[in-house]
Amino acid sequence: MVLKLIGDGMGTRMIADALSISVDTVRNHVQNIFSKLHVHSRVEAVTMAFRGGLVESISGGFQRK
Repeated sequence: MVLKLIGDGMGTRMIADALSISVDTVRNHVQNIFSKLHVHSRVEAVTMAFRGGLVESISGGFQRK
């Protein structure tokens, strides 16, 4: 879900608020995503997820498969 929200253009605080979790928890999730996808940025993570079929592009953002 965090990756989908990143793809939707949300920042850390917005993701935390949307999921009712702390900013630190979001940061931990983002770092885990980076590690698993072997990337170093949010743009790279969303690109890899899109190419790998983890999310699909839809009008207004990305949708998780």
